[in-house]
This record gives sequence, structure tokens and C-alpha cells, in this order.
Amino acid sequence: MIYKFRIVSDEVDNFRREICIDSDATFLELNDAILDSVGFTKDQMTSFFICDDDWEKKTEITLMDMGKDSDEDTWIMASTRLSELIEDEGQRLVFVFDYMTDRMFFMELKDIEPGKDLDAPVCTRKEGNPPQQMMDFEELEKKNAASNSSDFDENFYGDETYDPSELDDEGFADLSMDDDYTL
Repeated sequence: MIYKFRIVSDEVDNFRREICIDSDATFLELNDAILDSVGFTKDQMTSFFICDDDWEKKTEITLMDMGKDSDEDTWIMASTRLSELIEDEGQRLVFVFDYMTDRMFFMELKDIEPGKDLDAPVCTRKEGNPPQQMMDFEELEKKNAASNSSDFDENFYGDETYDPSELDDEGFADLSMDDDYTL
């Protein structure tokens, strides 16, 4: 069975990748296919998160065992097959490629082709340039400073009881993955 994933970024509007991969491939193979498709090095910590329909992170698949002391299952990319955690078209995932600044790609399983196999993942669509792989702290501070204004203060959101979860997900409207693309 072949999975076709669409990948977008909230940093770059015209960026899009599509990766076709066998459902029996590991998350590490998908990790490497994504990194190769955007020209990123493979020397940084990365993770996948299986998400719900509202992009809430649920299950993490890590590059290496992080030694969690909990009752939760530990999923490692090299030993976890895609088909173990992904079954349905429309499944959403995020791929965190920069842990220090929590930057990620948004992914959706767009198509499942039963009865077919792939020996190796294939990037079937490349649009736009990816964001840079790592953002240094000075650049992050400049970006944050530019987005802040002097009329923002500690009570900008009303009061100290402000809860960021009260915001709606309108920011994800630009990440629509409903366009239909064929191989």
C-alpha cells in the first residue's frame, strides 16, 4: 500500500511537498525523505506527532529513545512502521525539524493506494523554497521584536487570566490541504 503525504509550512506560503512512501516503511524513512526533499541536514533532532483534526499533538514518534519514565508507549522512528500508527486518509501529522524554536511542517495523508508497493520514498511534487532549517536566536529575537509594538503590554490580552487556548484555529485556514493533486 502506498501513502501520499502533502507537506506545507506556516512560514512559507508557496512551499509544498508531496511524498509517496510504502505503508510498511518506517518513520525514519519518511523523516529522511522529507529532509532530502527540502535539502536539510540529518544531524538535528526531529520528531513526528500524530495529530487530531484540530492539529493537537497526540502521539510522538522520536528520532531516538528519550528515556521517558512513564507509562506511555515510546515510539522510535527506526522501529515504527507507518502502518502501525497511520491508517486513514486525512490523518494529520506535524514534523518538528527545529526543536529549539519549535518549527515544523504540517502534513496530511492525502491518498492511500492499495495493492501497490514502493521500494523507496519518492518526492512527487516540489513547490517553493523551504524555510531555513535552523533559526539562530538573534534572528528569532529580531523577528519577535519586529512583530511586537510599544502599545503591547502585559495586559494586552485583557488580564492575567488570558488563556491562549481560547484562540480559534483561523491561522490554519491558509494551510488548507483540500486541493486535489494527482501523481
